[in-house]
Amino acid sequence: MPPAKKKPATQAELFTTSTPKEIQDILWKAADKLRGSMDAAQYKEFVLGLIFLKYISDAFSERREQLAKELAEEGIEEERRAEILENKDEYTGEHVFWVPETARWSWIAANAKAKGVGLLLNEAMDAIMRENASLTGVLPKIFNSDNVDQKRLAELIDLISDARFGGAGDKPAQDVLGEVYEYFLGNFARAEGKRAGEFYTPRSVVQLLVEVLEPYEGRVYDPACGSGGMFVQAGKFIEAHRGRGHKSDISVYGQENIERTWRLAKMNLAIHGIDGNLAARWGDTFDDDKHPDLKADFVMANPPFNLKDWARKESDPRWKYGVPPKNNANYAWLQHIVSKLGERGTAGVVLANGSMSSQASGEGEIRKALVEADLVACMIALPSQLFRTTQIPACLWFLSKDKSPQGARRLDDRRGEVLFIDARAMGEMIDRTERILTDADIAKIADTYHAWRGTNSARDGALSYKDETGFCFTADLNTVREHKYVLTPGRYVGSVEVEEEDAEAVAEKIARLTGELFELFDRSDDLAITVREQLEAVRGR
Repeated sequence: MPPAKKKPATQAELFTTSTPKEIQDILWKAADKLRGSMDAAQYKEFVLGLIFLKYISDAFSERREQLAKELAEEGIEEERRAEILENKDEYTGEHVFWVPETARWSWIAANAKAKGVGLLLNEAMDAIMRENASLTGVLPKIFNSDNVDQKRLAELIDLISDARFGGAGDKPAQDVLGEVYEYFLGNFARAEGKRAGEFYTPRSVVQLLVEVLEPYEGRVYDPACGSGGMFVQAGKFIEAHRGRGHKSDISVYGQENIERTWRLAKMNLAIHGIDGNLAARWGDTFDDDKHPDLKADFVMANPPFNLKDWARKESDPRWKYGVPPKNNANYAWLQHIVSKLGERGTAGVVLANGSMSSQASGEGEIRKALVEADLVACMIALPSQLFRTTQIPACLWFLSKDKSPQGARRLDDRRGEVLFIDARAMGEMIDRTERILTDADIAKIADTYHAWRGTNSARDGALSYKDETGFCFTADLNTVREHKYVLTPGRYVGSVEVEEEDAEAVAEKIARLTGELFELFDRSDDLAITVREQLEAVRGR
């Protein structure tokens, strides 16, 4: 007798037996079928908008069930219970978005095939934005477009409906949905390549920034916030070290220049339960600072590397240490960030390696002024291939307005000193093109900084600092002066030859000049076409 054929698992059974990672993969593959003729930016907004709708609908349903249980236990009459369950204040008072009936996921899933899923989704997004002022202008309404396969969209709705987001492990559904959102952001970054730099910073780099700065409480600011990853990781750090209820101990402020990315950030913060101030709309940080009076306790930023076309005003009061050059905004970002720091504020900034050594267009003088003002606390050289979006080598600048013991905090006095860490040999490759910093790497770097600064590590208690050849070195200002204010860690830690550092700087310069050359080629081609057209016009007269 032949063996019985194995019956295929249903969607519900499949999700029941799947891990969170497998659920993410299933949803990604299903969503990818919808790509069609959408451009990458629109597709990203399309899919993440669906996940956001599922999130706020689940959060609403969870609050509704909790409220119904409480009312039943209190013996409230059924008619009165129904009235209270539709009271908007019962939800918004618990930091849950109000979701009108026709925007609830269960209603959309039940009516999708009969009424047209794309139209229902557009109407749901509109209804949610009308009822929740903080989401005005944030949610996408692109689901009923001609380039959207409505049949596949309905299938994706069914798939997301069947996914048991709270069914794997002890994590609540909202947390799993938050991880799905992050997973999709990461996948979009891989798919979009260089263009992804505007919205995504590699997770391990963000983790390192947060672990070093330890933003337990206070005002946290990001002047180029992308999709809000810095804030999300700060919230996770607080949850891990002080518990879920302490996430509100930080106040989040951010700005983003690209409309679609700003909307992604607003959704990302909402899906992770972070009440952030990203301003009423997007805008250029240099030309239209949305938080002009802010003094932050922590700044975390990954601004665009070597930005050429930026809103430069020579008389800007932010240029206290020197006017940044027209063709590179690296030192504009650094000085903007310094201007935002409170009296004891600290900052972590991702920049191109050239920022540590460039002498072009007055950058060396600005760097000298920052060092002499004792604002530079730590410089970290990062390993290559952390960023899929660029091959330019990167580093971390850590700035501090106050390196004194700070009274009752009894920190080590680091005035007139800079810590150098060379982490270029760290990390592991997760595929042929991408490297990540491991948890052990992040812990070693963060612990080294905390030991140097005299803070207590959450992992090991009190730490003591000592120089480690090839990895870390603390230099006084005289030593930095001897190196002509070049801040590449390889010059200080002892094992990397200066020539290697210089070669790295040359490699970066070659990459930059190659890009400029290609731009000139493009302009030359355009000019040749224009000349040819003009000559043809003259001949035809």
